[in-house]
Amino acid sequence: MRAIFGLVLLVGMALAGFAVYMAQGYINQTETALNAERSFREKLGEVVPVYVVTKQLGFGDAITKEDVQKIYWQKSALPEGTFGDEAALFPPETDKPRYALRPMEINEPILAVKVTKPGEPAGLGGALQRGMRAFTVKVDVSSGVSGFVYPGNSVDIYWTGSTDKGDVTRLIESNVDIIAVDQSASGDATGGAIVAQTVTVSATPEQVARLAQAQATGRLALSLVGSDDDSVSAEVEVNTNSLLGPQEPEKVAVAAPVEQVCTIKTRKGAEVLEIPIPCTN
Repeated sequence: MRAIFGLVLLVGMALAGFAVYMAQGYINQTETALNAERSFREKLGEVVPVYVVTKQLGFGDAITKEDVQKIYWQKSALPEGTFGDEAALFPPETDKPRYALRPMEINEPILAVKVTKPGEPAGLGGALQRGMRAFTVKVDVSSGVSGFVYPGNSVDIYWTGSTDKGDVTRLIESNVDIIAVDQSASGDATGGAIVAQTVTVSATPEQVARLAQAQATGRLALSLVGSDDDSVSAEVEVNTNSLLGPQEPEKVAVAAPVEQVCTIKTRKGAEVLEIPIPCTN
């Protein structure tokens, strides 16, 4: 009996020790996970609520409460102009929706510069930032980069005309934003070339005056700027001499003077002879 009791005691102590060992391992594992989570949150920093769209939106699409959801975003990496409060995105004092000014993808944060104010139409004026003006440039298939220019692109604008140096091509504006092509201000129709007749750009009043004068006195051509190109173009001007080199003036051949010969006719029988004599002026 004592042997059985001792055996049971030993088994119980072994099980208790095993349970303590397992509990200690679980506690250590949990503590390690908590430390890793704490370290990750310290690196992540504070997170804040942000409203994002739940479907693709194009230019002019209305934004309703069914089209958005709230997620949490790292505060240190938060873009400027987001909406974290539903009352700010959808003011309770009005039931008029906002409209998209630019195409937006699923789960993209809603930015103030990409949407209109509540009830404000998504016209061309909504695509202009403060202090900017819209100006239309006449183009064709060659001056408009073969139709591969769309709203949202940036272009350099070149002027070609006559000056006291002869015909000149000059870069007059660099990295100008395109806000409309013909009558379309949407940037999502980029499936192929659009042979446009007009391209509308966003420019300052001074740039508008320069472009208007340039368009009235010469020809304008666009040069597409890469989407990731943030370089600033230097002053560019090309004329015939810089393109082909100095041209020598054409030499005009001068005929050699012809010696004047004076004669006098005299008849000798039936024959008429011409006898040279000195010329007198």
